Amino acid sequence: MNNNKVLKRDEISDEYKWNLEDMFASDALWEEEYEQTKELCNKIASYQGKLTESAATLLAYFQDTDEANYHLERIYVYANERYHQDTAVSKYQGYASRADSLMVMAESSSAFAEPEILEASAETINAFYKEQPELLKYQRAIDEILRKKAHTLSKEEEKILANAGEIAVGPENIFSMFNNADIRFPAIKDAEGNELPVSHGTFIQLMENKDRNIRKQAFESMYHTYQQFGNTVASIFTSHLKQEHFFAKTKKYDSVRAMHLDQGNIPEGVYDNLIETVHKHLPAMHRYMAERKKLLGVEELHMYDLYTPLIDDYDKKYTYEEAKETVLKGLAPMGEEYLSILKEGLSGGWIDVYENENKRSGAYSWGAYGTHPYVLLNHKDNLNSVFTLAHEMGHAIHTYYSNKTQPITYSGYLIFVAEVASTCNEALLMQYLMKNAADEKERRYLINHQLEEFRTTLFRQTMFAEFEQIVHKKIADGEALTQEALNKIYHDLNVLYYGPDVVVDEEIDYEWMRIPHFYTSFYVYQYATGYSAATAFSKLILEGGQPAVDRYVTNFLCGGCSKDPIELLKNAGVDMSTPEPVDAALQVFEEYLAMFTAK
Repeated sequence: MNNNKVLKRDEISDEYKWNLEDMFASDALWEEEYEQTKELCNKIASYQGKLTESAATLLAYFQDTDEANYHLERIYVYANERYHQDTAVSKYQGYASRADSLMVMAESSSAFAEPEILEASAETINAFYKEQPELLKYQRAIDEILRKKAHTLSKEEEKILANAGEIAVGPENIFSMFNNADIRFPAIKDAEGNELPVSHGTFIQLMENKDRNIRKQAFESMYHTYQQFGNTVASIFTSHLKQEHFFAKTKKYDSVRAMHLDQGNIPEGVYDNLIETVHKHLPAMHRYMAERKKLLGVEELHMYDLYTPLIDDYDKKYTYEEAKETVLKGLAPMGEEYLSILKEGLSGGWIDVYENENKRSGAYSWGAYGTHPYVLLNHKDNLNSVFTLAHEMGHAIHTYYSNKTQPITYSGYLIFVAEVASTCNEALLMQYLMKNAADEKERRYLINHQLEEFRTTLFRQTMFAEFEQIVHKKIADGEALTQEALNKIYHDLNVLYYGPDVVVDEEIDYEWMRIPHFYTSFYVYQYATGYSAATAFSKLILEGGQPAVDRYVTNFLCGGCSKDPIELLKNAGVDMSTPEPVDAALQVFEEYLAMFTAK
């Protein structure tokens, strides 16, 4: 299929479209289920004030909640996937908006539940289990509520905190408006004098440009602009840090980090292990930077030289059909059962393949319980699209196994593990491509691709995580964080991570100002831990064969959220409570680096 022309939706063959009729055979059925689910939400609200009156009442509440969640997922996913396939269709714009409203209604109707369960004594809950053994199905869900009891305040205090929530998101909302709507970057010019726009969307593409002057201009355009707003952004960011500190202290947590990691019951040692282990391997990152400097042939390697490709003129094409075959071959180590699910997904209406006019950009996997997962792609005939297919099918098959094995209560997996299955697929695919590279140029291109994945995911996200840890601690210690102080912290971390062969330009000191994830505290470390776990699993699978695959599928992919994320990974063979998985992943980085630098 011609990827150059963007077609209208109805010009694309049905074989390349997902089959949303598998979820709702018609829009009329969606409308019908929408109305039924509104009634279910009203029914759930009717439990308020009497939830723990009896075991039968509590059981009925959980059963009705499961039923409501089943329908809510279907309504929400269908509406949004219809909308995403062509965002100009007003009917589905309306569906997506109505689905949002229904979700808010559902959350509001059940807001009373956790406080009421927390008011019940342990004796009462245990007596309920004996009286209604079927309630044991929900024991983990109840335990998760009770686990946070020490950090739950009185009803009146919790209500005050909830009401303060709208104020608390102020810094994030102000930054988002500034960063997405208000800030503008000066355009730059290429060698012929043509004007090139600089934006969040074009920046990385410009950083990859072979023309060093274009890279330098784009770099300065962006960061000189942020520099002009330094005091304002520093004030917004420190306001965010202070409100987080207020909530952590009020909720009786030792730190903001402890509060956020507690949501998934993640030991704080996981965070410390990540940073300490990455520090141990920084000499390897420094060697990679020295090699980049040598291959680019520059006297000084600047921060604007870090994204441009090191292997020129590699442009191997993969049609979608070739991409499917490549992914199937690359994931062969996963065994027959996994491959049969993969084949079903590749041919069974799971995937919306090509870009069309008004289609949502990017790629994702998303599904609703009771129906197979769906994958949205915007396939281009290049290597990145092959990796994207493997990645999104990793998500999809994780969801497939989890939904098939777990009741809806425990089918959803947490963010800490969300990227493991997808990235494991990419690692297996890379091993296959490396073994079957046509020549040395392709092999070196693949190695460089993998080195960049490590640099941007494991090293860079850990640097972000360390920045967060430092600035939150300074706020907790009562220190003032000015623009200058934040710049220095960020500058020093870049020096530490990139080493002596990189000129850490003054402009990079302002990069912290453009990272939206810093307004979702202690989130980014999970990219690095997930990447490490995925690398470890891929190695276990390649070395251990089918027994390792079976353990991975049974104990992890099938697990949903039936256990804590750390326990799920440990039972499958990767213990993220220790430094070993991160260390092993970084050893793989060093192996790739050794291959890349070998004469």
